[in-house]
Amino acid sequence: MSANAGSMRILIKGGKVVNDDFTHEADVYIENGIIQQVGKELMIPGGAKVIDATGKLVLPGGIDTSVHLQQTFMNATIQEDFYSGTKAALMGGTTMVMALVLPEQHCSLVDAFEKCKELADAKTCCDYSLHMGVTWWGPKVRNEMEALAREHGVNSFQMYMAYKDMMMLRDSELYQTLQTCKDIGAIARVHAENGELVAEGSREALELGITGPEGIEISRPEELESEATHRAITIANRARCPIYLVNVSSTSAGDMIAAAKMQGKVVHAETTVAHAVLSGMQYYHQDWVHAAAHVLVPPLRIEPNTPGYLMGLLGNDTLSVVASEHRPFNVKQRALGKEDFTKIPHGVAGVQDRMSVIWERGVVTGKMDENRFVAVTSSNAAKIYNLYPRKGRIIPGADADVVVWDPDATRTISVSSQVQGGDFNLYEGLRCHGVPLVTISRGRLVCENGVFMCAEGSGKYYPQRIFPDYLYKKMVQREKTQVYKGVERDPYSGDVAKIAVTMKKELGLGPIDGETPKGARAHQGVRDLHESSFSLSGSQVDDHIPKRSSARILAPPGGRSSGIW
Repeated sequence: MSANAGSMRILIKGGKVVNDDFTHEADVYIENGIIQQVGKELMIPGGAKVIDATGKLVLPGGIDTSVHLQQTFMNATIQEDFYSGTKAALMGGTTMVMALVLPEQHCSLVDAFEKCKELADAKTCCDYSLHMGVTWWGPKVRNEMEALAREHGVNSFQMYMAYKDMMMLRDSELYQTLQTCKDIGAIARVHAENGELVAEGSREALELGITGPEGIEISRPEELESEATHRAITIANRARCPIYLVNVSSTSAGDMIAAAKMQGKVVHAETTVAHAVLSGMQYYHQDWVHAAAHVLVPPLRIEPNTPGYLMGLLGNDTLSVVASEHRPFNVKQRALGKEDFTKIPHGVAGVQDRMSVIWERGVVTGKMDENRFVAVTSSNAAKIYNLYPRKGRIIPGADADVVVWDPDATRTISVSSQVQGGDFNLYEGLRCHGVPLVTISRGRLVCENGVFMCAEGSGKYYPQRIFPDYLYKKMVQREKTQVYKGVERDPYSGDVAKIAVTMKKELGLGPIDGETPKGARAHQGVRDLHESSFSLSGSQVDDHIPKRSSARILAPPGGRSSGIW
């Protein structure tokens, strides 16, 4: 099947083709892995497999912009390799995944990339690309970022403002990283949380005896995300670099992004399925296993209106993309933090359920239409990552990544029937409308009516081009019109004041003419009260009061404080 899959001829007949901007009734003819024709009454050669899509929708295959496969994180090995992960993606209607490479601090980015690509090439079932995490900073990192972008097809780098002492970059390092991204034309992905205060909040929670999963929500309040979001946007604006914020989890961070867009800043953002659907009350569940299974960062928010608000932001284009942030662990691995919530590995599963859950909670509820659904699950990602219109659109000449979608069929999500890794499903028992009936990847029929037909290792690495117009066209124009220039003026030729003695001492400039050299005692200008000859002599009014070595103050200025801040 897979040997001749690229040369298959497929005709999808009778469906409604849905792109991000319009829907129309049309047939789709596929040959040699490419969409050849889209329209009515097509003239096609014989021997094509006909798929009846009457009453169904024909969508561009999903693009999941954030998955974590076949790596170790927080002392635990992720319960997913590139085969099982991409198989689950295809079963759910996603035809391309973007995986994150996280090199160890002070290790080579290029070496980490090549090792990950070698693992992926042997196992993937669909097209994939790689983001590169920037976990430390220095001249070597700058050079390797350029090499990855120019020679290896990596056009996105992810920086962290959280994970202190693990991956967190200081503001100055983030600024330099963003400048490098701008220079090489890459997408700058930023995880925005105030890492310093997260560390302090975690320590304080543990000191109060809070060791359970609720500690993740208590120690990482949304104000730490909104503050870091504002700071990240400000730093990117100063670096003149487009910014792409990941894992947006709160209303205040969403409002910050909306305000920045209104100000004309080039800001894009993605949220995750979990953040757009689930509440942080899960962390207060009586069952530790249930609560710990929801641990991800930023955490789910306890405010009950947050998921609906984030789904609305996806619907109105404030948030551009919804990802799965797929990083599954099992109970035993999460139990590493049974006595300390900071040691619970951060990650949840979702690559298989992303499309159906967003259809159920986004389209069925009326927060978006089918065109916007295509935008947030496929087309916007293709535009941002410079894949469009080869990906994310059904037109002649595009890659044949196509899903036949039944909007009326339903399926009930369960961990017992999932293909993806992990032993817990966040959406257990959720009955979803919207089911992928047929999935076609690069012209290969890989999934039909729940039957998977794809060989391990048949997927391909998709090198990505730098300087995507969707992000950089506006920035290039601004560079032309907003260049900083000094004022041309005649040089000043008047007198210059001498530096004052006290100022010179503060600046560490040494002695000036007539000043006593360093080390000598000075008595100029101001009396040294420590060497005053003034003294009290004779009898004093309080001589009859016994002398005490100390005094206890019962009511200090400002009143007593006996509470915990």
